[in-house]
Amino acid sequence: MTRHGYRTLGCTLTVTLALAGCTASPPAAGPPPTGRVAPAGGLRLVAFDSCDEALRQLRTAAKAAVGPWGFGPDVIRQFSAERAAVGDVAKDASAASAPDFSGTNVHEAGVDEPDLVKTDGKRIVTVTRGVLSVVDPASRRVTGRLALDPDAERFSGGEASLLLHGDRALVLLRAGRTVKGPVPGRQTRPGTTPQARLVLLDLAGSPRVVGEYRIDGLLVDARQSGATARVVIRSAPRLDFPYRSDGKTDAQRIAANRAVIDKATLDDWLPRYEIRDSVRTVGTGRVGCDRVSRPAGFSGTSMVTVLSFDLGASSLGAGDPVTVAADGDTVYSTGQRLYVANDHRWRTWRGGPSAARDTSTEIYQFDTAAGTPRFVAAGSVPGWLIDQHALSEWDGHLRVATTTGDTWGRGTASQSGVYVLRADGATLKRVGAVTGLGKGERIFAVRFVGGTGYVVTFRQTDPLYGVDLRDPAAPRVTGELKINGYSSYLHPAGDGRLIGVGQDATDQGRVTGTQVSLFDVADPARPARIAQHHVAGGWSEAENDPHAFLYWAPERLVVIPVQRPGVVTDRAESVKGTPSGGVLALRMGDKGFTVAGAVDHPGALTDGGEWTPIRRSLMIGGVLWTVSDAGLKATALSGMTTLAWVPLT
Repeated sequence: MTRHGYRTLGCTLTVTLALAGCTASPPAAGPPPTGRVAPAGGLRLVAFDSCDEALRQLRTAAKAAVGPWGFGPDVIRQFSAERAAVGDVAKDASAASAPDFSGTNVHEAGVDEPDLVKTDGKRIVTVTRGVLSVVDPASRRVTGRLALDPDAERFSGGEASLLLHGDRALVLLRAGRTVKGPVPGRQTRPGTTPQARLVLLDLAGSPRVVGEYRIDGLLVDARQSGATARVVIRSAPRLDFPYRSDGKTDAQRIAANRAVIDKATLDDWLPRYEIRDSVRTVGTGRVGCDRVSRPAGFSGTSMVTVLSFDLGASSLGAGDPVTVAADGDTVYSTGQRLYVANDHRWRTWRGGPSAARDTSTEIYQFDTAAGTPRFVAAGSVPGWLIDQHALSEWDGHLRVATTTGDTWGRGTASQSGVYVLRADGATLKRVGAVTGLGKGERIFAVRFVGGTGYVVTFRQTDPLYGVDLRDPAAPRVTGELKINGYSSYLHPAGDGRLIGVGQDATDQGRVTGTQVSLFDVADPARPARIAQHHVAGGWSEAENDPHAFLYWAPERLVVIPVQRPGVVTDRAESVKGTPSGGVLALRMGDKGFTVAGAVDHPGALTDGGEWTPIRRSLMIGGVLWTVSDAGLKATALSGMTTLAWVPLT
């Protein structure tokens, strides 16, 4: 699900065992009422007093949350990887790139994010269709290949990602395996429970498996600082709700579901894990109840577990699991601190527009400088987040951009704002705010650059707001630019320039295709768009996933994948009506863009006509590499001529 389809990208991350000494607050009677959340002072995470108390509170919360058809969309939704952006916003964007190769476009410099391709300049590692491939950029050939998930080979992309550290790669498979048992939290006959699968590989020679870790649940996301990877897993209780299609009333169905919850044991909530070496299981276990904590109000419908791994170690080990009995939507990390936000948006699906008006976002702050993450403070702000870019820490303050109100009906009452929070004891207290942005619209993109925030809202036109945040207690709007269409990703390019990727639109708000905009924001009071490149009918993955966006500062080169229905440039493979899946390269000048060229893959249509578009681009030694499920292509920037095609199929 894309973020413009109300993506609920999950993570409610961590809690430290140091909280075990805290006094538990009174047992939760269930989640807060629809659309309402606990006040900021009530968000503190605490440990359960005992395993028996944990079971009692989980049962109570789950019974309050269960409906006639189980736990609903909150449990069955899947989560995708966090969007990414540039790092230290006080620096020029070029400082985040190494001199001879480009890395993954990440939110914070030094905090890597999983993606389907990684490079260290010496090798390109990619995982597609459950198969990991290693390509030597010097010889331009595949030097290693290892099948990790044969079932995934039938599908195209999106199911696996990886992190890279030296000669080690950690491959993250979202649901690489299932085990027999009830489908968690669903009204269905017994089936299978999804298990996330993490595979540690040694790439020093031919790729080989060093270790493997399997745990109940779905992969939410991961972050890597140095050799340490923190992997976030979301799991649901393994409850076999009765399947009823016999005309029972909702009240009867709820009663039956609550009876199932009353009989559940703590084992039905706590995630199970399995540790393997290269060939066999070497250990099994479950997260201990002493490692589970909770906020004051929680639903009992899900748990989020944080695993910590040393990618330089000889094996993955048990992952030092830490678990929170809570829901979550968004994670933002600076490396030193981790923020986890939960906006309860799933409750608005139950409560409708009135609930949307009351939605708030809870935010937890953790110290992740070393060891197990340690809870520091919590707070809340009105509204909901679009993604992790709506959060940014600067000079000890957290800036948060949210939208409040109903955004999907006629006569919408939505608006957006930016809030500034600072930790005061165990509370993230609001020290300043600016509201009333884009009335009747919602946020489509946010970027914080040093002491300035840029917020794009959209319904029919695209206001780009500049917000001065240098005085945390008195943020203010300094300028506004209204244009047709919108930007859904903003990328600082230095020298007072901002690149936007999104969609152009008519005066009535009907989108007409991909647009790349160049904004001059040097004067905060007078933001201006100085250039635009439009691809009629086009759509780019970079609009929703900035991992697909490449800005190569040494060449001032913007590269994005673009899909255009009904256009296929590789005539030998052409099928009428099939989208193209190439990339567009634009060179950014002082006053605008010039087209540097385009790249297509000969394998754009493979496996009997399956569409495999180009999804990623990277630079190594002055060569542009593009990546699809079909293979990799090396292209010279001079003249955009093909140097090599490296097939993966």
